[in-house]
Amino acid sequence: MVSIKGGRKRLVTGVVSTVTAGLAFGAFALSGTANGAAKTAETAEAAEAADAGRHAKPTIVLEHGAFADGSSWNGVIADLRADGYPVIAAANPLRGPASDAAALRTVLDHVKGPKILVGHSYGGNVISQAATDDPEVKALVYVAAFLPAPGESALELTNKYPGSTLPDALDPVTYKQADGSTATDLYIQQDKFRHQFAADVPAQQAALMAAEQRPIAQAALEEKATTAAWKTKPSWDVVTTRDLNIPAAVQRFMAKRAHAHTTEVAASHSVAVSHPRLVADVIERAAHATAR
Repeated sequence: MVSIKGGRKRLVTGVVSTVTAGLAFGAFALSGTANGAAKTAETAEAAEAADAGRHAKPTIVLEHGAFADGSSWNGVIADLRADGYPVIAAANPLRGPASDAAALRTVLDHVKGPKILVGHSYGGNVISQAATDDPEVKALVYVAAFLPAPGESALELTNKYPGSTLPDALDPVTYKQADGSTATDLYIQQDKFRHQFAADVPAQQAALMAAEQRPIAQAALEEKATTAAWKTKPSWDVVTTRDLNIPAAVQRFMAKRAHAHTTEVAASHSVAVSHPRLVADVIERAAHATAR
């Protein structure tokens, strides 16, 4: 009896040991499977993130020109955002290409990842300088804009070919600066604003633009460019053939010199207001063509 009970005891103990070992092995197997699944999930997630990064849309940075402000891009911004692009409309001080480019650089440095830089009118001077040596700026888009070469000013380029009626529409305001010297700001006379600047914009909207216009320092139009990012970066250009500020012949000359992808449209200088979809399409073409 004792022998049988002892045998059973040993048998039970053996069974328990076997079960315990099996459970331990099962736990190890489950743990290994869980760790493997976690690693697989992490790898898949990393790959997905990398793929998303490769296909992420660049940030579009818009620089307005003289006699305007950031609201001049409203229609373009709406179209770009509807197509999934992040957009920033920078405030242009309109004091001079060098100092304005430095101000724009503070915006560019804050935006991570690839960028498409867009300039309207005098804003073209600014982006040409701000984008120099910035590898994250993938393309430049000029909208009825200046593309100066080093040593050229906006005023010099405007007068290269006839056609600008801007001088007769200007309202100069001279004032005394803090150091006692004088400076001159330039506005467009409000009663001449629509004809000169925005002939294809509805009258009521053009009247608001005239009231909201920001002046440019006369010295800014006379300041010579020191760099030209269009020499090393792919460029696109919207040329406005009914422009009374920058004659179409001047725009074509600059676009051809820069080997820019050019789109011509029968529009006023305010093409971003009157033809926002067209401008957005050109910007998106630049983004697609320079995508990683």
